[in-house]
Amino acid sequence: MNDSSTGTVTDTNAADGDARRSVRLRLHVNGEDHELLFAPYKTLLEVLREDLALTGTKHGCELGECGACAVLVDGQPLLSCLVLAIECEGRAIETVESLARGNELHPLQSAFADLGGAQCGYCTPGILMTAKALLDGNPDPSRDEIKEAISGNLCRCTGYAQILESIEEGARRLRAEGAGGGCCGGCGGGGDRS
Repeated sequence: MNDSSTGTVTDTNAADGDARRSVRLRLHVNGEDHELLFAPYKTLLEVLREDLALTGTKHGCELGECGACAVLVDGQPLLSCLVLAIECEGRAIETVESLARGNELHPLQSAFADLGGAQCGYCTPGILMTAKALLDGNPDPSRDEIKEAISGNLCRCTGYAQILESIEEGARRLRAEGAGGGCCGGCGGGGDRS
């Protein structure tokens, strides 16, 4: 049964007689609209990984303590394990898969690769997205501003020095792109590759 006024669909499982409600929503992820049917209790993390197969966003603590699941929602870092997917309808969601353009890495990604900012890599997607949000708003942050921005992202491998250096180098590369005309064109020349 479908209630078109709410977008709610009731699914009945004949095997156990259990009636479950699902919601049909359109989510805007990485520049594309996706119409999905899922249980209303699913987190954004679960929908991204299970329903959209965007597994770059990592499933860490499920408590909002590690930052591995950070994505951007309307340009702001958000821990996807703490928000229901239904709360994101009509909002722009960006995952780590949105950073690279074809075979070309985003300057943050290439800086992490070049400077060893990614060790095991599990925390890296969340850190990249958090750093992207910082650099979108502040293209030349201080070391302290970078530390503050990623303070919710835990890494157990690097001791953070290489992560901080990688973000600083990524910022430098983004500024160079913007100043040298190497920008993607979608930001008006400021180097924002969103």
